[in-house]
Amino acid sequence: MMGEFAGKHVFVAGASSGINLEIAHAFGAAGAKVTVLSRSEEKIAAAAQGLRDAGATALGIACDVRDYAGLEAAFANAVAAHGPVDVLVSGAAGNFLAPALKTSANAFKTVIDIDLLGTYNVFRASWDHLTKPGASLIAITAGQAVHPMAFQIHACAAKAGVNMVTKCLALEWGPAGVRVNAISPGPIADTEGMRRLADPVREAKIKKSLALRDYGTKADIAEAAMFLSSPAAKYITGTILNVDGGNDLGDASADALGLGG
Repeated sequence: MMGEFAGKHVFVAGASSGINLEIAHAFGAAGAKVTVLSRSEEKIAAAAQGLRDAGATALGIACDVRDYAGLEAAFANAVAAHGPVDVLVSGAAGNFLAPALKTSANAFKTVIDIDLLGTYNVFRASWDHLTKPGASLIAITAGQAVHPMAFQIHACAAKAGVNMVTKCLALEWGPAGVRVNAISPGPIADTEGMRRLADPVREAKIKKSLALRDYGTKADIAEAAMFLSSPAAKYITGTILNVDGGNDLGDASADALGLGG
């Protein structure tokens, strides 16, 4: 897709590291002007410099996605530098493992505010700055949105909300030519989430349960984002795209399939 996004403005929230930063690099390599945003001034400055070192035109903005007024200013500054937003990715997230009885109301609210309210804030604050028609908006969600998980009540609730924000905005904003979709990554190698589960026994068990028998890569998610923002996806909106090696299908281990071994 080299050059396919030349001159386009791609804005990625939550992009100081991981999947979201990989998405920013992919679009930058394809010729886009990239704005990256995250709450840590030091980390987002480093992320923007890394993009520039790779040859991209990049702007870094420090802002917390829970700060709506700050986001309004961030979009105004980004558009002043790069023009209207053609592609917007909202991927800021917070998570931890904890049983509900050890999750305080404040801890629960923190994840809701970052993941769910943050996604809404990013999308809503972007409206006046989008290319209309033609903008592609993408939320980064997770399998917890549809599959309840122990020790993840906060993330399950937040991501379920992200899915519905995606679908509701797709309904409301489609008439203006704005498409809204989400990507639901499965187990992705070299990410903070998987590093927390990286002991060899746990890793082998996860891989054996996947239909495709391996972790995905950050590049897999970046390529999905580029597809959803390309002319090839011009008739796709309100879709939650699973990029998960079959994780959403359930346990594909030999034992679960009744094959043994």
